[in-house]
Amino acid sequence: MIPKNTVDTIIETSHIEEVIGDFITLKKRGANLLGLCPFHGEKTPSFTVSSVKGIYKCFGCGKAGNSVNFVMEHLKLTYPEALKWLAKKYNIEVVEKEITPAERELQTERESMIIVMQYAQRYFSETMMQIDEGKSVGLGYFIERDLKNDIIEKFQLGYSLEAQNSFTNTAIINGYSPKYLAKTGMSILNKRYIEGNEINATDLFDRYSGRVMFPIHDDGGRVVAFGGRTLTNDKKIAKYINSPETEIYNKSKILYGLWLGKKTIQEKDTCYLVEGYMDVIAMHQAGIENVVASSGTSLTVDQIKSIHRFTKNIVVLYDGDEAGQKASNRAIPLLLEEGMNVKLLQFPNNDDPDSFSRKVTIQEFQNYIETNITDFLHFKTKKLKEQSKNDPIKRAQVIKDIVDNIAIIPDNIIRSIYVKECSNIMEIEESIIQLEVNKLRLKITPKQKKDDSVSDENTITEISKQNKFEETHESNILKIDSEEKELLRIMLLHGNILVKIDTENENEVDIENLEITISEFILYELWRDQISFENPIYQLVLDEYTLELSHDRIPTIQHFSMSQNPIVSSFVINNIINNYELSNKWKTLGVTVNEEINNIKKSTEHLLFSLKEKKINNYISEKQELLKSVNPEETENIIKEIIHLTGLKKRVNKLLGRIIIK
Repeated sequence: MIPKNTVDTIIETSHIEEVIGDFITLKKRGANLLGLCPFHGEKTPSFTVSSVKGIYKCFGCGKAGNSVNFVMEHLKLTYPEALKWLAKKYNIEVVEKEITPAERELQTERESMIIVMQYAQRYFSETMMQIDEGKSVGLGYFIERDLKNDIIEKFQLGYSLEAQNSFTNTAIINGYSPKYLAKTGMSILNKRYIEGNEINATDLFDRYSGRVMFPIHDDGGRVVAFGGRTLTNDKKIAKYINSPETEIYNKSKILYGLWLGKKTIQEKDTCYLVEGYMDVIAMHQAGIENVVASSGTSLTVDQIKSIHRFTKNIVVLYDGDEAGQKASNRAIPLLLEEGMNVKLLQFPNNDDPDSFSRKVTIQEFQNYIETNITDFLHFKTKKLKEQSKNDPIKRAQVIKDIVDNIAIIPDNIIRSIYVKECSNIMEIEESIIQLEVNKLRLKITPKQKKDDSVSDENTITEISKQNKFEETHESNILKIDSEEKELLRIMLLHGNILVKIDTENENEVDIENLEITISEFILYELWRDQISFENPIYQLVLDEYTLELSHDRIPTIQHFSMSQNPIVSSFVINNIINNYELSNKWKTLGVTVNEEINNIKKSTEHLLFSLKEKKINNYISEKQELLKSVNPEETENIIKEIIHLTGLKKRVNKLLGRIIIK
């Protein structure tokens, strides 16, 4: 367990704009920061971060929280894990006892798998640097590829020994569970294993024997998978083996190098997309760090969205061979459809970034990239135009291919610019290209609407789940959510504001103009009439507020936003960040805007009376329903109660300024 003073230090030190800025690009918008939400696919930013309040909220999907909540949600961590992650980021020491193998088994499955992967990375790196086979074979390979020691250390490269059980046996001896060695895919179950039995050392063998190892990190810098390259020339053996899909590794979402390159991607506002691990590493060694690879898979929409969180500008640096061209042709439509600005670069003589970087100096490599990047349309049209010379049929097909790419671009202005450019390069009338683009758009639009509809349904479902405690399901009871919610909002935002009230002491002596806080006024009124909130989550917040106040502390927004209960923190944050802010221009025009705080007492009284009136209505409805089933001798008493409640209702409505017709 992490000590409370350490937790407080972590929370106080964790600036939300820095934490979230590690995962998405944030831009100043008024008093807040704005970016693309990492929790749902969006192309228009709606993810708002308040540095002052230390909270975030997405107005698209409804996700909200603080820095700890964000790390928990984005990296799929428990509360203690998120605190440890933040502590590591800010170099805060967390003192915990060393856990035993038995205790390790009791940890969550995901945490146990992460622990195995961290151990595997250390094991492979130490094996390569300290054991003879590792130094001669593994390290020898990387040295042959001209990698410097600092780059080898930076990417945590390693080597897996040729012996088939070397890693597995060493891991088990060091207390790591065979169950999690199998679940992470680091070890493979042999044919002798009987399904359902407890897994032991004799049931496993190494997945990566005799391979150099490339750790794959998630956005938070944790090792979640590996790529292993064989050093043999035997064509029957797969050149690369990658980790299988696991609870901690989804290959369609992870980009190799993003963890190390995301800061530079933000700074340069550009991302280079390459094919392989060594391409990423070679570019880092050449001083270019804003680069990622798709981890041995075809580029996916989820991976593009991961890049889009940091920049809209992407340069595709796929190999010049036939396989590289095919990969490029698959990637371009996906990138364009996601609203990315796409440029291409091809190296000479079918080189890739790795091989070309070893033929030239670092300066020559950087210069080549800077001077040879071409917009995707110019690259494609010029290349295809050369291939289709003097062949009208091929030329028509080239134009069709280009028009297909232009049509999927979501931005109208960018699309129209490309239509004009294509017309000039291909020497064909702009109106003809525009006509073809329009035809394709008509086919694309219904699909987009359908996708948007599905996305909206998913969003609604997510918000519905998140706010399930905020719904009143009894159809015959008047809803009082709005009054309860508004009273809590006033307490959270203005709880320390002093107001004057008339009251009486224990001797029933009137006291005029007693000065108390607005939060004390609300709690007193609720206590006097024995009112509790119908909504359980609102009552939970109210109880905690009351407890804090009993200790002479008016709880701050940060107190609730840092709650370990995500329902509490989500409620608080959703009710204190507004999507719209009042413009300062009104003041410059001489228009006085009446702020809420100026009428706080009056609006609070109105809410309290409205809540009481609805409560009375609920009581009356309950009594009227009870009349249908009670004995005749009980009827008179219930009618008297209804008459009494109706009288109270009239008094409350009079205070509310309402005229009762019947």
